[in-house]
Amino acid sequence: MSEIKTQNYIAELAARGVYHFTAASLAKERGSSLNSARLALNRLASQGIIAMPYRGFFISVPPEYRAIGCLPADQFLPQLMEYLGESYYVGLLSAARYFGAAHHAAQVFQVVTQKNRKSLQCGQVLIEFVAKNHLQQTPAMSVNTPRSVLRVSTLESTALDLVGYQQHCGGLDYVATILHELVEKIRPQKLVEAAEVVPLPWVQRAGYLLNLVGGEVKTKGLQKLVATKCPAMTPLQPGVSMQGSVKDRIFRVAVNTEVEPDL
Repeated sequence: MSEIKTQNYIAELAARGVYHFTAASLAKERGSSLNSARLALNRLASQGIIAMPYRGFFISVPPEYRAIGCLPADQFLPQLMEYLGESYYVGLLSAARYFGAAHHAAQVFQVVTQKNRKSLQCGQVLIEFVAKNHLQQTPAMSVNTPRSVLRVSTLESTALDLVGYQQHCGGLDYVATILHELVEKIRPQKLVEAAEVVPLPWVQRAGYLLNLVGGEVKTKGLQKLVATKCPAMTPLQPGVSMQGSVKDRIFRVAVNTEVEPDL
């Protein structure tokens, strides 16, 4: 298959607003062999006209994105996850950006999935996958991008995930900084609903941190939830001894590390 025919096919797709395709779909559309289609696509990829974020899954790269060698992750992620047959949502620091968290520079695009998956590199675009068992129960919302509709965790789910996966988010100091930026927009009832589907220690730590950054008005429902469950004392920093630490009796958190948000 010639490069010109392949480029024409890609241009036809783009004219219909489609920026993703596979070698198999190209071969079927053009009546060529799969090997011929792969060779043509590999040649175009070497020129930066297209990119392959995942084996067999290609995207066209418009001129304005040739410098980074890929479309931004949010513009092809839904199609990629459909190709992989996996449920997902955009989460953690990447989700926080959609709610106005200004501290986070978008160097890595964070995606929550049901199982562990290696990070993907496409040009200068890096996608990190974080596994979560109860993904399907996590409240999420739809967000429009120029070329797709993303599934993104709600503000309240994002706040809890940031605490639960603090090791992926720069540590507790940085998490507390992001929570300070988000706290005014948090809806207390939605926060309780999101809390009901995550581990209770996440709820305890999130409640403590939200209070720390001035969110006492937002955590009344969480306080009732924790009081009802009557959980064991949980460490603010997992994996660190609680011996001798100050105890927060409201959320039953052992404050075994000093948290210093950038307020």
